[in-house]
Amino acid sequence: MRVKKKRMSKWKKYTISVLLLLVVTTVAYGGYFFIHVYNAATEAYEEIERPDGNSELRNTAVNIGKEPTSLLLIGVENYATSGENGRADSLIVVTLNPKTANVTITSIPRDTRVEFTEEEAGKYAGTHKINAAYSYGSMNDYGANKLTVEKVEQLLNIPIDEYVTVNFDGFRDLVNALGGVTVDIKEPFWEKDIYAGGERIYFEKGEKKLNGEEALAFVRMRKREVNNIYSRDERQRQFIEATIDEAISTNTLFKVGEISKILGKNVTTSLSPTEIFQLQHVYSSINTAKIKSFELEGEGQIIDRIYYFVPSEEGLDNISNILKQELELAAQEDSDDIEIKNN
Repeated sequence: MRVKKKRMSKWKKYTISVLLLLVVTTVAYGGYFFIHVYNAATEAYEEIERPDGNSELRNTAVNIGKEPTSLLLIGVENYATSGENGRADSLIVVTLNPKTANVTITSIPRDTRVEFTEEEAGKYAGTHKINAAYSYGSMNDYGANKLTVEKVEQLLNIPIDEYVTVNFDGFRDLVNALGGVTVDIKEPFWEKDIYAGGERIYFEKGEKKLNGEEALAFVRMRKREVNNIYSRDERQRQFIEATIDEAISTNTLFKVGEISKILGKNVTTSLSPTEIFQLQHVYSSINTAKIKSFELEGEGQIIDRIYYFVPSEEGLDNISNILKQELELAAQEDSDDIEIKNN
């Protein structure tokens, strides 16, 4: 019996060809995406030297992407020092809980008063602002990121599992690569443009898409704060949420090559390439409306003619307890106490 072969219609051939093209393009782009991000992450990787490979405030290292994790975001002011021994202009603690999908952001004022030992700061040992930790750690061969992480750990009494450091150039270039970031400006103000000889950048009330230089001025302004409601810390948290919304948009996928180059040159992090992909997998669809923001309670004081932010003991305890709960450390501490009593 002769079997009659059906001829495939032109539209079916066309449809299959398009589908095959889409599959090939997707696979090729996926490989392109992976290679660029992996190379950038590898270039940025810089582990913190720790005796057991994890914070002294943890019994064991966390499993990134599966267990609650804390990150310290460090924005380094390096434009005035040619990239050497800059200070931490911005310190933000982020907690990520993959079990609950909770994310918290806590700003640490750069003027927070802390103590430095001789081992940590050498001849600069004594009372200083916390933003000096990055500079002293670098000059004293203690480790800029390491000392900054440890000072935040001591202040909040929580483990900092990983860090991400970005310099001002990287911040500016990243915002430009994203095509700008849109924020809703609550109050008008101005700030100097560090890249244009100190020219003023004016911010009017309302929604505005900021370019890199404008974004840097937006998050840095602190000397002309309009009120406590729209403080520097609040603007930084607002900008982070807006940047996340922009970064997870579809358009960003087509800029991965440019973004990866910027990150590789201007970012250092203790997150390995594998850990970065694990976090991306868990938080790629994060809802920024659910991010919880906190700030330290305290007051500004002039001590020995120097301005400091002095956090209250109650405020520190409150923030510490909140973050421990987010990291699920409160239950662990209770378990440790029971074990000690039983022994």
